[in-house]
Amino acid sequence: MPKLNNETIELICIAVTALAVLLQGIVLLFIYLALRKAISSLHEEVEDLRASIMPTIDDARDLIGNTRTLIDNTRRLFARMAPKAEATVGDLAKMAHGLQEQTVELESAVQEVLGRVRFQAGRIDAMTTNGLDAVDRAGSFVADSVGRPVRQIAGLVAAAKAIIESLRSPAEPRERRFSGDEDRFV
Repeated sequence: MPKLNNETIELICIAVTALAVLLQGIVLLFIYLALRKAISSLHEEVEDLRASIMPTIDDARDLIGNTRTLIDNTRRLFARMAPKAEATVGDLAKMAHGLQEQTVELESAVQEVLGRVRFQAGRIDAMTTNGLDAVDRAGSFVADSVGRPVRQIAGLVAAAKAIIESLRSPAEPRERRFSGDEDRFV
């Protein structure tokens, strides 16, 4: 084996180191090329994503701007309407209170009128009852006063008529006159 001297060993170490550096450079070159390709692909993806998201973001910005305008207009409307609404609510409360008081007064007036109507109806009922009772008593009195003499006169007239008829008619045998078929006078 040949004797290796210091220079040869150094030369071998330098060659191995150079070869390692060259190999490391080649690996770094491949890593660089792979990263560059990945970055390029990533850049394209970002651009595609930006192209698809940006219209949505712009629309969202417009929507936010319109919403702010709407909110501002609504706040101003509420600021203008709040005093009017409070005044209206106050007026409605006063009206409701007034209507409630009037309803109580009307109810008491109606109760008073109903009491008077009931009282008058009772009086009219009593007057009508007393009047009808008086008419009934008068009718009974008239019937008794007039009816009794009228019946007596009617009886006398009937008796006179019977007497006159019996005197006018020829004497008939008694059996024939009182046959069972004729009506009898009692």
